[in-house]
Amino acid sequence: MRIGIPTESRSGERLVAATPRTVARLVALGYDVVVQRGAGDGATFGPGAYEVAGARTGDADEVWAADVVAKVNPPTAEEVRALRPGAVLVAMLSPATRPELVEELHARGVTALALDAVPRVSRAQALDVLSTLSNVAGYRAVVEAAQVYGGMFTGQVTAAGKTPPARVFVIGAGVAGLAAIGAAGAMGARVRAFDVRPEVGEQIESMGATFVQAAAAQQAVSADGYASALTAEQEVLTARMYAAETADADIVVTTALVRGYAPTTITAEMVHGMRPGSVIVDLAASGGGNCELTIPGEVVVSDDGITIVGYTDLTSRMPQHTSQLFGTNVVHLFELLTPGKDGELVLDLDDPVQRGMAVTVDGEVLWPPPPVAVSAVPPVPVPVVPRPPVDTQRRAQRRSIVLALVAVAVLFGISFAPAAFLGHFTVFALAVIVGYYVISNVSHSLHTPLMAQTNAISGIILVGALLQIGDDDPLVTVLAVVAASVASINVFGGFLVANRMIRMFRKDA
Repeated sequence: MRIGIPTESRSGERLVAATPRTVARLVALGYDVVVQRGAGDGATFGPGAYEVAGARTGDADEVWAADVVAKVNPPTAEEVRALRPGAVLVAMLSPATRPELVEELHARGVTALALDAVPRVSRAQALDVLSTLSNVAGYRAVVEAAQVYGGMFTGQVTAAGKTPPARVFVIGAGVAGLAAIGAAGAMGARVRAFDVRPEVGEQIESMGATFVQAAAAQQAVSADGYASALTAEQEVLTARMYAAETADADIVVTTALVRGYAPTTITAEMVHGMRPGSVIVDLAASGGGNCELTIPGEVVVSDDGITIVGYTDLTSRMPQHTSQLFGTNVVHLFELLTPGKDGELVLDLDDPVQRGMAVTVDGEVLWPPPPVAVSAVPPVPVPVVPRPPVDTQRRAQRRSIVLALVAVAVLFGISFAPAAFLGHFTVFALAVIVGYYVISNVSHSLHTPLMAQTNAISGIILVGALLQIGDDDPLVTVLAVVAASVASINVFGGFLVANRMIRMFRKDA
């Protein structure tokens, strides 16, 4: 079968659905690939690179006459008419919000697979173009903010003085939000972030940002990993928190989208409360914008000097890597649709992933798809091994008797011991108690320096034992020999273990 890669017709679009690297993988699956001339120019992929990868270059008519057409954006009405009946279209189609396109594809007899309708299950993550585009958009949002912002992200200490790091506040910790957090943190900014889903707090903090705690404004742990609409009370509480955080921030990145709808998170009054020179990057501009002053596709400067960036083409501003990642998602889809790796596309509607993407198939409308059943893996029951019956009362009585006998023996020894022994015994007892509590409370990360310290103590014991060897009292001599032997083992063994641990961190080891 032949796969056609057309030039994107949307104004200003620089992405392409396949790159030379992904074309080579499609060819390896047995497909004949034809790329429209100039399709990859915006992403710096020339016709020669595609031909070296095994594809052919052709005109628009040849591409749209292919058995399978893969593109990024939804086709226009003219492009739908260019498809031959029975062809397969792979693209982002937005079928939930574009019923007229679904009807056009149905009337044309096209099998349409929506890349933006991939079910959110673990097995389909490699096909998820929405996550790919969100990741790029989050990164690019910080790049745009850095260009507009009048200061440096990282703090500087110079002979002329010092500058504090930029303060960045991110609303929403989805794929785009986490990408923005990572990019801002890598540039040296002090990042704070909030999400109504409390379970993402650990992800925020793992990236070095501060999770803004607003327990009363947060939802319960989500069942599907997505945020839902806020209640009226939660909206009031979040608005108070947003007002305080935005007033303290130099840069605000908003990413709140609920099923394609962008709720208002930053009011005009909040913008008025921000410092002049601050920047808001509204990643939800395509859904209307999270900021009241956002104009989709444009950059607005408020009367207070606040810049609101409402670009809707952030992914196209990084066309090379975005096209590569998008094309890789497409390759993974074709690997799923080509089980025989023979260049023949096989659509299995019994597969929940393929069924969830299917919009029209052989003249039949299959949208919307049935819900994907996501079943949690039941916990593996841990077998309870019955313990043999133990007479706990008898064991407690034996322990009490042994402790009582030891206490009597110690008291008896102390009563008849000389005064000098009592002093040494008291020091010994205190050393045991203090040593136990000191060592038990030392962090595991400090065990190596603790070992070096104990080696020093053992060295002192070794010196003392050597001084006592040869004493007139045979008992003292025997104890000194035993102490010297034990201390020597501890010293030399400790040095060997410490040296082995240190060698693990040496590059030349």
